[in-house]
Amino acid sequence: MKKLLLLFFLVTALALYPGMAQTTQSIATKKATYSNPLPVQFGDPYVLYTNGSYYMYGTGGGANKGFAAYSSKDLVNWKPEGQVYFHDNTNGWSDPQAGWEGAYWAPEVYEVKGKFYLFYSAQWKENPTKELENFRIGVAVADKPTGPFIDLNKQPIFDPGYPIIDANVFFDTDGKFYLYYSRACYKHPVESEVADLARKKGWYQEIEESWVYGIQIKPDFSGVIGEPVLILQPPTHLSDKQAEWESRSVTSREVNRRWTEGSVTFKKDNIFYIMYSANHFGGANYAIGYATSSSPLGPFKKASNNPILQKNTDKGGLVTGTGHNSIAYSPDGKEMFCVYHGRTAKTGEERVVFVDRMEVKNGKITVFGPTTTPQKLPSGIAKSVSNK
Repeated sequence: MKKLLLLFFLVTALALYPGMAQTTQSIATKKATYSNPLPVQFGDPYVLYTNGSYYMYGTGGGANKGFAAYSSKDLVNWKPEGQVYFHDNTNGWSDPQAGWEGAYWAPEVYEVKGKFYLFYSAQWKENPTKELENFRIGVAVADKPTGPFIDLNKQPIFDPGYPIIDANVFFDTDGKFYLYYSRACYKHPVESEVADLARKKGWYQEIEESWVYGIQIKPDFSGVIGEPVLILQPPTHLSDKQAEWESRSVTSREVNRRWTEGSVTFKKDNIFYIMYSANHFGGANYAIGYATSSSPLGPFKKASNNPILQKNTDKGGLVTGTGHNSIAYSPDGKEMFCVYHGRTAKTGEERVVFVDRMEVKNGKITVFGPTTTPQKLPSGIAKSVSNK
């Protein structure tokens, strides 16, 4: 009887072994990979890395007229940290009753001398001419990356005389700080061959444009130095290689606007790179390009391989509306990632976060995305997790 029982258990174990091995392997595979999109409903995602942890900020994400944050140890698994900025803080200067619920957009957080500074755009409550788009850029400060952030002043950083959004700050190696922003399309019609085409076709009477500017900012973020410098704008001529992809919102008759926005600037091997997004953020054609320069304020030359990230539905993929990115590095600093928002058929109109590898080599940026298939986890995670 004992022999029969032993034989029974042996046969059962052998029968179950392949399944057990497969289960073990699938668990290991699951732990070693991640897939886009991540379960984070943010537009304009920005990632800060400090003290061994990542913090992500963005537009929306459940924040009530302010900004929320997420934290992570590995760049792909995120934990909600709640709302970190509230419009009604002591020095709040925005108007939460204005269009787009105050337009609290595109937050970015930087660590400087142990303090954390949150740059963002919102509707300015000082609006004597009652403009529909009265966006300006402000900065708030906190002792922790999870806030609470309090505005430095009861007003925006500066007023260029037109609506601006999408702040990005670059810290150069010579100690100078630069603020980049996008002049909104609002009441900014521009003549171009694309505008001529739109009129000729009967699509639109005028085409409004947003342009990216740069300006030096004071080290204490209390104001700016000098005058804004035009960095990027949509192409004027149809023969320009960039005109086709940067004008898709117009040529698809989506809207009478051309955008240059969501910029992020970095420096590598003495080359200044500025990544930017073009087309309507709410449409399928939102895409990312970049330009290079030998100076932080240009002149910048757009890259011949633009766009470097765009929808993949025309190639059988699932992703549209890819744009407004930031840059992050793996826990060991060996891999570079493009963090951006996009949409899929499953997520619908909701913007969700994607994290894909990117490479900067010989003056050229390559983004390996958009992906929805399993990807290797960022390098250095095992070491990072073991040291928690």
